Amino acid sequence: MASSDLEQLCSYINEKIGNVKRMLSLRNCGQEPTLKTMLDKIGDEIIVVNELLNKLESEIQYQEQTNHSLKELCESLEEDYEDVEHLKENIPPHLPQITVSQNLANVSDLDPEEPAPTKKPPKEQRSIKEMPFITSDEFNGIPAYMKSRLTYCQINDVVKEINKAVVSKYKILHQPKKSMSSLARNLYHRFIDEETKDTKGQYFIVEADIKEFTALKADKRFHVILNILRHCRRLSEIRGGGLTRYVIT
Repeated sequence: MASSDLEQLCSYINEKIGNVKRMLSLRNCGQEPTLKTMLDKIGDEIIVVNELLNKLESEIQYQEQTNHSLKELCESLEEDYEDVEHLKENIPPHLPQITVSQNLANVSDLDPEEPAPTKKPPKEQRSIKEMPFITSDEFNGIPAYMKSRLTYCQINDVVKEINKAVVSKYKILHQPKKSMSSLARNLYHRFIDEETKDTKGQYFIVEADIKEFTALKADKRFHVILNILRHCRRLSEIRGGGLTRYVIT
């Protein structure tokens, strides 16, 4: 056996002997009344420290959960902010726009001695009834089976096109016959032929008007949206003569 190995073995044995001596010394100390009292106090302090460590561990776990929840909240707020920015940049075109009317002349620029010029009253224009857009509350109240995957904007886009067809139709009906083109005159006669006693005083269109004045297709999706508009009381139907008339309500 090499001398270095022997020295390591002796050192290991001496360490074990020292540990045994310390254990015997501590056991003997435990038999002395004064030292036993001190050891009991140390034991009580160790129990208190252990309880404090348990509370500290619980507090650390609570803080970790709170930190995790705050991270999730922060991520959710970031997503909401991105959604708001997207909505801000993509405002639906059918929403009403606020316009500010401007006066043609400033009253302060007029000579007080000169009488104000009398304006010729504008020719009264006949108003055309249009369909109001669906509100967000109404959209949320539409049954899921009815609207399927249709979005709020898609429904109101159809409302916008229907209004376009209604306005185009009734502008022709309100137009003097002498100023009509041949195409407008043909449409005028068709409009008159489609009227019935039930449509008197009503504003309505038929599928032919949708094809004539809009780019919409009278397909399955279109009729699903018409069903939604009926549900929201935006239109009703009058049938007869092989035609379905969509009346603006």
